[in-house]
Amino acid sequence: MEGLGQTEKLDHVAIEIGHEHNLVHSIKEKMENFSLLHSVCRISEEISEGNQEKYSPSLLSIGPFHHGKNNLNVMEDLKWQYFNTLLNRNPNAETILDTCVKTLKHSEQKARKFYGELVNMESDKFVEIMLVDGCFIIELFLEYSMKNLRRRDDPIFFSTDSKMFWLRCDMILLENQIPFWVLQKLFYIVVIKQCGNMSLMELALCFFRKLLPGDGQIPQDKFGPEIHNLLDLIRQQYLPTMPRTRSTGGQKSLLSGATDLQLAGIRLRRAANEVPLNVRLINRELQIPPFKVNGYTEILFRNLIALERSHHQCSKTITSYAIFMASLIQNVNDARILRSKRILIDGSHEREGEILDLMKKLHVEINVTDFYYGEICRQINDHQKSRRQTRCQLQAMRDINYRRELGVLGFILAIVLLVFLFIAIFFSIVAFLLHHFH
Repeated sequence: MEGLGQTEKLDHVAIEIGHEHNLVHSIKEKMENFSLLHSVCRISEEISEGNQEKYSPSLLSIGPFHHGKNNLNVMEDLKWQYFNTLLNRNPNAETILDTCVKTLKHSEQKARKFYGELVNMESDKFVEIMLVDGCFIIELFLEYSMKNLRRRDDPIFFSTDSKMFWLRCDMILLENQIPFWVLQKLFYIVVIKQCGNMSLMELALCFFRKLLPGDGQIPQDKFGPEIHNLLDLIRQQYLPTMPRTRSTGGQKSLLSGATDLQLAGIRLRRAANEVPLNVRLINRELQIPPFKVNGYTEILFRNLIALERSHHQCSKTITSYAIFMASLIQNVNDARILRSKRILIDGSHEREGEILDLMKKLHVEINVTDFYYGEICRQINDHQKSRRQTRCQLQAMRDINYRRELGVLGFILAIVLLVFLFIAIFFSIVAFLLHHFH
């Protein structure tokens, strides 16, 4: 009997353990499904139409979407070279390679779910792409930050053309991403102490410094709880750090251009805050942080906007900012005003027309509830409306006063004319009488 009781207890424990295991597995599945909200999708033709070159790599493929394209094959040998250099910096390169492959094999299904469609690729090939592309990115970041790691014949760092520029452009494309957690897993395995103490995030920020607001030295608490890919890493540098003021209006209203705002009594000032999206309206003063415009701006913002449009759950803050700035810059004079206020950085006289064209290209439509600057726009438009109403009232009062003055003046003139008429009649009568009696 005692043995039976023990068996029952063991069975009960086994059932509980089995139940807990199933629960853990179920929760993991739900977590992975939730990560699909931040997956990388192919950009729709509606977004890319006429501008495919702003969304497709011209030099480097990262991830499965553009792998194997003929125009990108030149960089494949260099990726393998960087991969080889990174691994062989370790004395036990074979063990490191084995650990990398096993780690990625174990996480393969999770990595596949990172992409918003079925990746029709064999397991070994998919894992190879994650491994080689991930290690290439890590080695590129390391060599960028530590010059002593570079080869003298390196075609990226010692090239006379604009290869580094196009390399960065390709690495921020939405369709050209691998999961950031893949990079982190590989980074922890392959990077040795001799490479320095910088984290993967710090290395990435250093590499993309020219694309970041401010000086690129962003504190760690600027990031959310999870970074999904390199494009998302850059996006988090632009996100506002202050709470959103909810709009009380029922419709999305945009601003007049900078020129009209100044004429309406709205002051424009460069804000001290270096996070571009932290726009404030304080006592009829629109405070706008500096916005850097350079060769990366259009490609970066196009792909950030595409990222936000790919997921309904994603906040539309970058899209809202593009719409907000486009409403401020409606002509070359508006661009000139913002440049004179040092709100637009690197916006030279020659580039003011380019900036205007850029704002028109980036302009997209979003729902009223998604527009981040709705309340600021509503307050400014209410001020302009009130100012116009006041101006109309003053004009109406002037018109009334003017008509009153004309009426008084007319009345006085009529009296004067009557007086002159009476005088004329009086003298006429007197003259007649004098002449009659004479």
